[in-house]
Amino acid sequence: MTLSELCRTLPLEQALALDASFYTDPAWLGHEQRQVFGRSWQLAAHAGDLRDSGDHVVCEVAGKPILITRATDGQLHAMFNVCRHRAGPVATCSGKGARALQCAYHGWTYQLDGQLRAAPEMQRAQAFSPADIRLPPVRVQEWQGLIFVALDDHTPPFADVFKDIRERIAPIDLSAMRFAKRDSYRLDCNWKVYVDNFLEGYHLPYVHPGLSKVLDYRVYDTELHDWYSLQHSPLRNNDGLYGDGNAYYYFIYPNIMLNITPGRLQTNRILPAGHDQCVVEFDYYYTDDPEVQARIAAEQAFSDEIQAEDIAICQQVQRGLASGSYQGGRLNPKRESGVWHFQNLLRQAYARHE
Repeated sequence: MTLSELCRTLPLEQALALDASFYTDPAWLGHEQRQVFGRSWQLAAHAGDLRDSGDHVVCEVAGKPILITRATDGQLHAMFNVCRHRAGPVATCSGKGARALQCAYHGWTYQLDGQLRAAPEMQRAQAFSPADIRLPPVRVQEWQGLIFVALDDHTPPFADVFKDIRERIAPIDLSAMRFAKRDSYRLDCNWKVYVDNFLEGYHLPYVHPGLSKVLDYRVYDTELHDWYSLQHSPLRNNDGLYGDGNAYYYFIYPNIMLNITPGRLQTNRILPAGHDQCVVEFDYYYTDDPEVQARIAAEQAFSDEIQAEDIAICQQVQRGLASGSYQGGRLNPKRESGVWHFQNLLRQAYARHE
């Protein structure tokens, strides 16, 4: 099939899953870094990491080295962590309370907003002025205690991507929750396999019998928006795991998940680690409510159980995709609309391939 045929979108009632080649051909990963991760808002840090002046975070976004700082005026700045001299690292690790940042290669020193302040022994360089040199800036946005960056000017406005989420989950305030821990998993599957799996409840009765008892599958629903989807369900029979209320499972294109239950936020970042491997980072945040604190251990053990089930099935799916026997199958219109929505956004990105 031609690329245009593989990228053709169909109505949900006629939809096919994405072709297996997008999961198994290593040539697509570079394109995804540029056209998917490089043109989207990426979760990079938590506000708690950048609370005070001089706090800074070193991270990688779409395969690029990025530095985020809190300046003396309280403003956030994001920039490429690449010295303008000879591409050394301006900061080699995250830290607190720095007055300036000095490149580890030749000592060029930058202010917290990315402006070059000093360059050792450059007196003989003609037409050279530190005032003319600044680290290339990157768009940065703080939202509900989470910090996002976007590398490309073609990335949609942040307000459009996250439209109405804050209002939908009110009165929950995610910024009031404190970081508890991070769990990281390395899976033998393409990053999209894990995302596809997250985006549908169709597999709940078969892969997650324990979770299926806690969520009401009869009214488990998926809502589609421009740049995200929401799966939600009332909680029931959870024996103190989550408390009373609703579960909200947000997916923000292309690789961010916000799992919200009463008193808890779990963020997931899905990062490619090769065409057939990915890293899944789970960050847990909780309110200080004593009832919430009392159920953390049981809730995290339950989450570990669910994650083990997801890892097993995703790795098996990757082997099926790589078997050479699979072509994109029909999607379930009732249960897999989130998969259809995600894969259509990907098809738009793949269609830009040169």
